[in-house]
Amino acid sequence: MAKFELKLPKMGESVAEATITSWLKEVGDTIEMDEAVLEIATDKVDSEVPSEVEGVLLEKRFDVDDVVQVGEVIAIIETEGEGGNAVMPVAQNEESEVPDAAVAEVEKTFDTAKETVSPVASGSVDYSDSERFYSPLVKNIAKEEEISPEELEGVPGTGKDGRVTKNDILGYLENRGKQKQPSPRSVPGEAKSIGASSVKSASPVAIASGEDEIIAMDRMRKLISHHMIQSVQTSAHVQSFVEVDVTNIVNWRNKKKAEFEKREGEKLTFTPIFMEAIARALRDFPMMNISVDGDTIIKKKNINLGMAAALPNGNLIVPVIRNADQLNLVGLAKQVNDLAKRARENKLKPDEVQDGTYTVTNVGTFGSIMGTPIINQPQVGILALGAIRKVPAVIETPEGDFIGIRHRMFLSHSYDHRVVDGALGGMFVKRVADYLEDWDVERTI
Repeated sequence: MAKFELKLPKMGESVAEATITSWLKEVGDTIEMDEAVLEIATDKVDSEVPSEVEGVLLEKRFDVDDVVQVGEVIAIIETEGEGGNAVMPVAQNEESEVPDAAVAEVEKTFDTAKETVSPVASGSVDYSDSERFYSPLVKNIAKEEEISPEELEGVPGTGKDGRVTKNDILGYLENRGKQKQPSPRSVPGEAKSIGASSVKSASPVAIASGEDEIIAMDRMRKLISHHMIQSVQTSAHVQSFVEVDVTNIVNWRNKKKAEFEKREGEKLTFTPIFMEAIARALRDFPMMNISVDGDTIIKKKNINLGMAAALPNGNLIVPVIRNADQLNLVGLAKQVNDLAKRARENKLKPDEVQDGTYTVTNVGTFGSIMGTPIINQPQVGILALGAIRKVPAVIETPEGDFIGIRHRMFLSHSYDHRVVDGALGGMFVKRVADYLEDWDVERTI
């Protein structure tokens, strides 16, 4: 018999850890080669971990909801024959052979150490009164950075049960440093006691009555919440809006969609048409296809369009169309349909939701005529597509102006005002509108 170590596999360049969501096998179960043993979830996508060998599950090293680092051993599988990743056996239930004199010496050393350790100063910060769990590492970072217990309570946590992880507190400190306010205790001349009327700085507390339903956030909703707060705290959001006449596109698609589906086996939606125009505009304005790292701007070579997709459970995921500017309309349609389908079925791969350089979200799907979307960090722009509506509009012709029924929609462009000024943000979305309005009604597929 041999024992094989099943490790958490690498799932992409930027994925360093995953959360175990469920075990598909129990200790003692037989496992076939390539059979899924457990399900995991990252901040990008959910997936399964298959076995590289066949055998019997001997040990599970982690429980559901535990966070595991890439490369860590998550299970031990007993296999027939020799080989595999050897596991050193641990002796159990054996009598200790350590001499009594050695034990006494260790106890004496321990007692001496307790007497010589300096007691904690009475004025030091104490986080033990909080009902929230903090790891020793998080507490040490908080003490070193002089974060009060009240302030620590407000730090969003992405760990198990909303716990604050090392990355959470470091990310919070990075933003806190940019707009750090002086602590009331550091104000010179302030009275030590200001009475019962003093205002305590803390987040409002929601109180549930007996008639309210309490719903715990799932893992993905916690991550989305954290990312949204982080984005608003990081970027200076500003918006530009443009109304577009898409009558030519609507009429062209109505004539071509049956032919397209018959020939390609794919439905022709409006999304790939819009994606094509956005990719062209990004090529015209490369400083919209950037990301920010501190005081550094990273100009992206590839145009990778993120496509925000709503999941059946109400959560959101953003699969990425890579090198969108190099795809024709047929290629974009196939990519859009495939990613949207597999997103709904929870079958996206981790690499398919990474490395986006600009994001598009279709708020019109839910009837909204416009929106103010939040930037998908570390990108600097996101475009919301509003609902297409029939509206009366002024039509200009050489013979004069008249009123007619047109198909129109709003484009809502949110961009990071730290690095994108209003001129660039406005010109970019206007260029997208120009490409849509100049659609060739005689275009062939």
